[in-house]
Amino acid sequence: MRLVQVSIPAGKRELVANVLEEEGVDYMLTDETSGREYTAIAYFPLPTAAVQPILDRLQDAGLGEDPHAVIIDAETDTSRQYEELEQRFAEENDDTSTIAREEIRTEAREMTPEFPTFVAMTVISAVVATAGMLLDSPAVVVGSMVIAPLIGPAMGASVGTVLGDRQLFRRGVKYQFLGGFAAIASATIFAVLVRYGFLVPPGTDILDISQVSGRLTPDFLSLAVALGAGAAGVLSLASGVSVAIVGVMIAAALVPPAAAVGIAIAWQQPLAAVSSLVLVLINIFSINLAGLVVLWYLGYRPKNWFERSETRSALFKRIGVLVALIALLSLFLGGVTFTSIQNATFQNQAQEEVSGVLGEEGTPYEEARLFGMEFEEGGTLPFDQSKSVVVTVGRPPGEKYPGLAERLGQRINRNTDQNVDVQVRYVEYDDAG
Repeated sequence: MRLVQVSIPAGKRELVANVLEEEGVDYMLTDETSGREYTAIAYFPLPTAAVQPILDRLQDAGLGEDPHAVIIDAETDTSRQYEELEQRFAEENDDTSTIAREEIRTEAREMTPEFPTFVAMTVISAVVATAGMLLDSPAVVVGSMVIAPLIGPAMGASVGTVLGDRQLFRRGVKYQFLGGFAAIASATIFAVLVRYGFLVPPGTDILDISQVSGRLTPDFLSLAVALGAGAAGVLSLASGVSVAIVGVMIAAALVPPAAAVGIAIAWQQPLAAVSSLVLVLINIFSINLAGLVVLWYLGYRPKNWFERSETRSALFKRIGVLVALIALLSLFLGGVTFTSIQNATFQNQAQEEVSGVLGEEGTPYEEARLFGMEFEEGGTLPFDQSKSVVVTVGRPPGEKYPGLAERLGQRINRNTDQNVDVQVRYVEYDDAG
């Protein structure tokens, strides 16, 4: 519920009282003696969903397009009149939890800290994420997301669009891209210092680090994370509840991929850096797209009809641009996804072919056992494909399998339509043991 305080200009006192009485609102009026243009102040409690309709009704009745109202989060009103009002608006509205236009505008504006603080927190978050990924520590990576202030600009850009607030929109867009640049730049500098300052063992393969490898080879599932984060952020904001947890989700879609860009640059993997950068951009666009769609669906519009028409036009244009950019960047993700599926299919087929040779009755390899297979990648990230296969074969003591590597290679290459080098490593086993 909300406690609303409205300053009443001279000659409007009776108008405000009549509107509130017609709406069944329990109110109090006090004289305003500051000597300004206001002569009275009205105080009245409202259900959250009733704030915007009542304020709109007061404006339409003659209070003016820009009334001076203060909206305060309140806890309880014990009057029966308030209970009846709450029940009425619950019946009239499908969603009784959404806050008023000015509330969501204020919330979105205040979610973004001042620019120096925003940049500092973003840089710290990116550095911590880079360290956590190189340490392969999920806990440290999650900690970096908690301190990232990236939800504010994303929500500000979306709210600014649907409410026609150009200043809020431009501020949100500027902060998002400056924040992304700051995160990537700081992650790159830190990763270079780590690598060439010998803070990690020389020859470290970043693909062996699970927290890094997944962000260097993104696929279509990454879209679901960003779209879900944007939608959840807007729903939390519109409901007037804490968005701290959702902020972590939005940071999860942006901070680790930005850190992965810096790591890929430091380890001289340009295509992998481009891949992670594409993921950062597509996540930014997806978060904003989801925010715009959900806010419009929730019914947030400018009150003025002319502003509403202009805002609707701007909204659809921006949605169109975002969809086009996401579709274009998704071609890259599609290539990565296709490569990953193709490689996984080959590895499954190769394992089936090896299993078909080893242990086959009536052949010299009847007593051979498959102990494991290792696939070594080749090419350029994120479009790596298997180039060689190391097969670990178990054999009885004294048993020799000449030509096994050649036979496995021929069978794998013939039946999978892929040319790979096959090596065999032998391990002796003893059934008696």
